[in-house]
Amino acid sequence: MPQINLVNHIEALIFSSVQSITVQEILLALNAIFEDSCNENQIFESLAAIKEKYASNNFVIELVNLNNGYQFLTKKECYETVNQLQLHRSKKKLSQAAMETLAIIAYRQPITKLEIEQIRGVNSDYSVQRLLEKELISIEGKAETPGRPILYTTSGLFMDYFGLNNLSQLPQLKDIAKEENTIGETAE
Repeated sequence: MPQINLVNHIEALIFSSVQSITVQEILLALNAIFEDSCNENQIFESLAAIKEKYASNNFVIELVNLNNGYQFLTKKECYETVNQLQLHRSKKKLSQAAMETLAIIAYRQPITKLEIEQIRGVNSDYSVQRLLEKELISIEGKAETPGRPILYTTSGLFMDYFGLNNLSQLPQLKDIAKEENTIGETAE
């Protein structure tokens, strides 16, 4: 392998990536530049070095493994500060309808717009369109039912935005539901 500072190149790739970047994407980018001279072990060693570097209290960011990839995020101690800035800059908030639609897609994916509308009880055209524009959902294909409706799923950006590695990390409904919201008496 030519004399290159692999850590710096990987750090630059992670820094410049809007979403989490996978080891395979890093390997592809580096091997395109350095003529197939990098391997996965070198990437993992470099990632460990970067993670250790940013673990220091001298940095306000850290390397985090998200959605089977890596991304720089602000450390938790600075959450409130960054949150204040984001609150002031937030111009593109999701409406209640969009949040409901996103939750339905996240828990029931892949799902058609008709199924979303049956669950919500109202037209969801606008919400689905906004979620597609924000790249929080994506089109997976078409259902094998009459009319071949489009199937929607959550995207990688959804996973990054909510800090999830996989969908099993979504809160389970039983964890969120409060017992006082039940109707009638409970049987013993």
